[in-house]
Amino acid sequence: MAEFVTERQQRATQLPPGRPESPDGSEATVILERVRASVDPELRSAVASLPGSMRRIACYHFGWEHADGSPADGNAGKAIRPALVLAAADALGGPAARAAAVRAAAAVELVHNFTLLHDDVMDRDTSRRHRPTAWTVFGDADAILAGDALQALALRLLAEDPHPASGPAAARLADCVLELCAGQHADTAMEDRAPDEVTLDEVLAMAEAKTGALLGCACALGALYAGAGAAEVAALDDFGRQAGLAFQLIDDVIGIWGDPRRTGKPAGADLAARKKSLPVVAALTSGTPAAAELAELYAEPHVGADADEIARTALAVERAGGRDWAQSEAADRMARAMQELARAVPGPEEAGGLLALAEFVTRRSR
Repeated sequence: MAEFVTERQQRATQLPPGRPESPDGSEATVILERVRASVDPELRSAVASLPGSMRRIACYHFGWEHADGSPADGNAGKAIRPALVLAAADALGGPAARAAAVRAAAAVELVHNFTLLHDDVMDRDTSRRHRPTAWTVFGDADAILAGDALQALALRLLAEDPHPASGPAAARLADCVLELCAGQHADTAMEDRAPDEVTLDEVLAMAEAKTGALLGCACALGALYAGAGAAEVAALDDFGRQAGLAFQLIDDVIGIWGDPRRTGKPAGADLAARKKSLPVVAALTSGTPAAAELAELYAEPHVGADADEIARTALAVERAGGRDWAQSEAADRMARAMQELARAVPGPEEAGGLLALAEFVTRRSR
């Protein structure tokens, strides 16, 4: 197992700039397509139970309908989090555990989308998955309420599940939501602080709460549905958290240097909003001349930032080492994730799905 993990770990943590995403037909792509096929019916059934006004907003957000309620063939996201639930259940309990965990996987995806609806309102993001965000179409209040409804649906799915793991899973998911909220609060609070007042440790802790916690929870729920012991559940939670931090690090890199035609978001939106993302804070705390230049740029009012200013800011982040640090840190976090996975899963064959998903999220370049 150690030799296998080392080999896969080396491949999963190589993050050269411009590395293409896993091509169609790869192991992770097949897993994600299979997860969508099994989880989407559960998601659609849950959303269909919402009151009409909330159902319309949720269906729009998931890409199933246009704003006028007509059917759409949109992109509902990659389904990474429900895939982790099912892969963890399969790794520790086989196909039967995987089949039993579909409702839990749908609950995790509902919580994830609850956070997206709220985050878009708070961050004033106008585009997601190549279409206008829900709040820009339906208004702030309706988007927030739709997010609240998705969270309630997630907990109801688990409350109604007769599986013996559903109670512990519901409690763990509720705790995760509390951690997500704390992480989001920390993120928004940082926006009002001066660039030199935010430390890298603070931003890493915030990222773990905002992103790592739900990926860790997804893995833990899969382990619970497989009947795993406390040690295995904890190890898979840690695996997901470390992979989640790697995911966030790469996502932050994409948020600055990604192609908007592929990301579905405006180029440099985080820089324009003066977000203190992980590469930015690493650059600000580097002690380099470029860090001082970046601090000056971040101290200026962000309203009306044009493309040239965003480009100058991105260059300052890169010259101060923010991009290189984020890619190196992502590789380190994936190395830690692989160590935790080796503690929980008995062999390489069983670990294959989780390894493929971890490799997928850290190889994204868009």
